[in-house]
Amino acid sequence: MFKNHPKGLIPAALSNMGERFGYYIMNAVLALFLCSKFGLDEGTSGRIYSVFYAGIYVLSLVGGFIADRTQNYKRTIQWGLVIMAIGYVLLSIPILHNAGNHMWLLVFTCVALFLIAFGNGLFKGNLQAIVGQMYDNMEADAVAAGKSEDELKQIKERRDSGFQIFYVFINIGGLIAPFVAPLLRQWWLGVKGMVYDAGLPALCHQYLNDAANMTSEQMANLTTLLGNVNKGGLDLKDIGSACSSYLDVFNTGVHYSFIASVIAMFISLIVFVVYKRLFPTPAKKEAAEVAGYTAEEKRAMAKEIKQRMAALFAVLGVCVFFWLSFHQNGQSLSFFARDYVISDKIAPEIWQAVNPFFVIVLTPIIMAIFASLARKGHAISTPRKIVLGMAITGLAYLFLVILSMSYDYPNGNDFRALGIDQQIAMKSHWWVLIATYFFLTVAELFISPLGLSFVSKIAPKHLQGICQGLWLGATAVGNLLIWIGPEMLNRMPKLWMCWAVFLGICLIAMGVMWGMVSWLERVTGEKE
Repeated sequence: MFKNHPKGLIPAALSNMGERFGYYIMNAVLALFLCSKFGLDEGTSGRIYSVFYAGIYVLSLVGGFIADRTQNYKRTIQWGLVIMAIGYVLLSIPILHNAGNHMWLLVFTCVALFLIAFGNGLFKGNLQAIVGQMYDNMEADAVAAGKSEDELKQIKERRDSGFQIFYVFINIGGLIAPFVAPLLRQWWLGVKGMVYDAGLPALCHQYLNDAANMTSEQMANLTTLLGNVNKGGLDLKDIGSACSSYLDVFNTGVHYSFIASVIAMFISLIVFVVYKRLFPTPAKKEAAEVAGYTAEEKRAMAKEIKQRMAALFAVLGVCVFFWLSFHQNGQSLSFFARDYVISDKIAPEIWQAVNPFFVIVLTPIIMAIFASLARKGHAISTPRKIVLGMAITGLAYLFLVILSMSYDYPNGNDFRALGIDQQIAMKSHWWVLIATYFFLTVAELFISPLGLSFVSKIAPKHLQGICQGLWLGATAVGNLLIWIGPEMLNRMPKLWMCWAVFLGICLIAMGVMWGMVSWLERVTGEKE
């Protein structure tokens, strides 16, 4: 699996794995944490999450610009890790939320999220640019060594598999991370004589903010759940005090988990610094060579760059809709897991580990299938793989449409207004999340790592940081819209209508991408 790849690939992947581990600890709980910490509704939490998630990728353009202009990719990456660590330190401070500090504490949390997003922008795209340059150098060395056309073709095909390997390491961190915050939170609850319940924080906030307007059903649900979670740590004679105590302990456990994110950032930094001699510096050599080009060569280069950038923007436009649909795993799918799925033994955040688990298990299988097809002369081009990925994403939402129609699920607001016993009777088995994440993961493997490979193939050598930033910028646009998921989940008359919207988005994006396949194959050199 690792044979015949650049020496720097695994150290780069390990550094990325450490950073992703720290990031996914926070990402797994963020939307739910904002609700439980500040009493925000799902729509408001979703909008903050969307802006933060978009900021990570928008700021990758800034990171790419800084690295391209300074020609110091490695230092930019190192500063990114340090700034992210500072953001996680701020998040780890367990300040008790109350009505008096609501605004400044929310601003404080958003500042911490901005530092994480900015540091990620300096780190993420530039590390991907370095990986792409490794394969550029490998191909250039093969040409200089006089390799045959067949040998050169085989070397070029390693790029896709290299980015898939890189992507596996990302998901090793992502597999472990979702367990950290829930386990620490449940440990801290246990220390304080309480147990976990996903639905209780919202009712506690509702009681503390507006007890007079709670319905008898809501009050009954609150007292029932407080009784269920109390193992000697709550004074149930004073409901207000019990609610405040539960929220404080519940959220403090999450704050402690962010310390693990800080440690992960420094481990990632150590790995990068120790092995950075193995990493190339994109664009440096190219910049020196440009001065020797004739005017005609420069015009030809400009035409080629224009065509490459047009192809890049075309693919980015399609992938916006993939990320809008896929990143519901941190939004509407997390709320779906919390409310509609039997998960009394499993925290809803932990279900996000299913996706990286499938990435790790399925990547070698998909790589083997692609390699077998290539050996038989039936290689699937990167643009066609992206088309298949959009189709498979659509299958995930088709499954959810059918499931939600068969259970006749109401929207989220109406579902949570039902009595506890009625909610439990209507909940789906946990296997529905396994099935959904299976489809989404297969789609991801056809789009995300291969999208990185696509960008590295067509990016002009002196704009690799910016182009990787543009790929992440398209992800940002998709992420900026993911708040739509929770809004539809809570406001549309029936739950299936929410999933049907995402199904339609995937089908339209697939059709547009299919119409551009031949052109994109010519631009990437995958078709004459």
